[in-house]
Amino acid sequence: MSDRISYEERKELPDSVYGLPERREYPMPDAAHVRAAEAYFRYCPEDLKPKLARAILDRAKEYGVDVESPTVLSYASK
Repeated sequence: MSDRISYEERKELPDSVYGLPERREYPMPDAAHVRAAEAYFRYCPEDLKPKLARAILDRAKEYGVDVESPTVLSYASK
């Protein structure tokens, strides 16, 4: 899978793979997308950052990805 998900592919993804499932934003169906979510974390609305950070860490653990962003790590503990 490439690092781009088409609109059709996004429609097929379950809510559970999204960092923000209620908004269907930050899809993380694989390790590459976990890294992308970490990279784009700064664009997340401030009030949703703790939730997204925890989702990134959960998915990272599932795919064996090391989250290195101190920002993501600090928000995950809030």
